[in-house]
Amino acid sequence: MITESPATTDHGVRPETLAVHPPRVEITGSVPLGVPLHQGHVFAFESADALADSMHSGDSFLYSRMGNPTVRTLEDAVARLEGAAGALSFASGMGAINTVLLGLLSGGGHVIAQRCLYGGTYAMLTDLAARWGVDVSYVSGTDPAEVAAALRPTTRLLYLETIANPTTRVADIPALAAVAREAGVPVAVDNTFASPLLCRPLALGADLAIHSATKYLAGHADVLGGVVAVGDPELLARLRHFAVELGATTDPFAAWLTLRGMQTLPLRMERHCASAADLAARLAAHPAVSTVRYPGLDGHPDREIAERLLPDGAGGVVSLDLAGGRDAGRAFVEAVRLASLSVSLGDVKTLVMHPASTSHRQLDAAALEAAGIGPGTVRLAVGIEHVEDLWTDLDQALAKAL
Repeated sequence: MITESPATTDHGVRPETLAVHPPRVEITGSVPLGVPLHQGHVFAFESADALADSMHSGDSFLYSRMGNPTVRTLEDAVARLEGAAGALSFASGMGAINTVLLGLLSGGGHVIAQRCLYGGTYAMLTDLAARWGVDVSYVSGTDPAEVAAALRPTTRLLYLETIANPTTRVADIPALAAVAREAGVPVAVDNTFASPLLCRPLALGADLAIHSATKYLAGHADVLGGVVAVGDPELLARLRHFAVELGATTDPFAAWLTLRGMQTLPLRMERHCASAADLAARLAAHPAVSTVRYPGLDGHPDREIAERLLPDGAGGVVSLDLAGGRDAGRAFVEAVRLASLSVSLGDVKTLVMHPASTSHRQLDAAALEAAGIGPGTVRLAVGIEHVEDLWTDLDQALAKAL
């Protein structure tokens, strides 16, 4: 049913005004099967009191930096997948990470972080240490005794990655989170590599689950976004207030694209995991490869943890070291033809990259070594193409890296 805009219900309204106030379509008798896209960033009210109240209560949609129906749908969808009280979405994965770090830390605070982290997270922690005096202690991510020894009265956060970028180390979330929670320290887990289909950190004792929605959630290399799912309503409200003021807001169209991508997440993750496991086994037997790191392989250092925490699949990322070092790594990533030489991951297409010169370029030689990233390390983010076609491409590229 088409109804007139309230501003044009009086007779005699001129064309110039009609052009500015189009009629509104009200849906009756049916509901849209897809999620509606509410692209508008401002919302009108019928009374001055309702507008004023919405500024304080947050119950009504007022201005998209503070909330938008399409964006809220994405937040609710991720919160439901993660088993959270609610979620906050952002314009990028770094927007989500920085909201957690900046929202929970202050000058003189202390963070315990997994030694191998995404380069952007490591760079932000380094920056906070230099500018705010935030102290950071790095731990392996597998030994609760390390976390217990690192705890201080000023510790404000334990930060982990379900599957570390790019080394694929698997954090023992339940064991480490138990130590932190006993001390009253919140636990944040970047769950990007696993997605909620493979792991739900909040069910394992974490307080926050972070996602670069750009990756597996959206899945099609056409959107940038981030999400934080939060278990405690009070912590959610605290971070929501900070996020609104920070302004790293998700665009409604980006939220809509992410929701569209999430509908195929279960199917994509099944294919990502199956193909990655297959390729990891083949790569491990290739003479050009010295080391393959994939949580689904028996030789992986965290294989036992992966079996406990990732029973439905070990992810779609394989890390490998080429026997010829940096030159071999360069030759390999430039020789692939079906796979793409590109940053990011979680795409339907297979992507390869050299972490030391790209995603972890912020780390110096010592930090790279401590994180387990070598000069010949290559990260392979497996897509959903046919696995035999992928192997044909990788095999010919490896021949050029020998």
